[in-house]
Amino acid sequence: MVASRAEPAWRERIALRLLGTAPAADPEAEARAGLLPGIDGAFPWPLTRAAVLVPLLERPGGHVVVLTRRADHLPDHPGQISLPGGRIDPDDAGPLAAALREFREEIGGDPAQVAIAGYLPPLPVVTGFVVTPVVGFIERHAAFIPDPAEVAEVFEVPLAFLLDPANVRCGHRQVRGIELPVAEFVYGRWRIWGATAQILQSLIKNIL
Repeated sequence: MVASRAEPAWRERIALRLLGTAPAADPEAEARAGLLPGIDGAFPWPLTRAAVLVPLLERPGGHVVVLTRRADHLPDHPGQISLPGGRIDPDDAGPLAAALREFREEIGGDPAQVAIAGYLPPLPVVTGFVVTPVVGFIERHAAFIPDPAEVAEVFEVPLAFLLDPANVRCGHRQVRGIELPVAEFVYGRWRIWGATAQILQSLIKNIL
């Protein structure tokens, strides 16, 4: 049963699966090498380095992933579903520092309440970024206060929902004349697609 996958033992399993992972020394090269043949032309190389935090929180009903909805007034991707994160600034020590900084800035998260489990493979994004996802467990009593300048709301999606293959919709889209595979999850009133859906799929692939 899929529901049984969202029990507390998932923390130990995820930690074991991601044990020893590290951010890529050259995320663009690694991301490019992992692409399906013939689709690299859809991306505007070179790509800007970015990082996101994949926040996992244990609730009474099982683990959830904390997501955000971007503010509607933003010039880029308004209203879209995302993970806390953004470009890696020159002052950031690396992907982890950037992800934790954005976690604090976007939703008021406390980096001290994050236990890092590991890293997912870097993801190239057609908007010009290569994203390093950092997976972390958030303390149960953590509270989130979204910055209205960036985030309209914070919500949670059960890990069990994401793990159920019946809940992912797969298709294709044209980008720069090249057909790319795409996926999306629809959870309640939230449509999760684009890079966020790809990162969630990568999480599932790497923990099963």
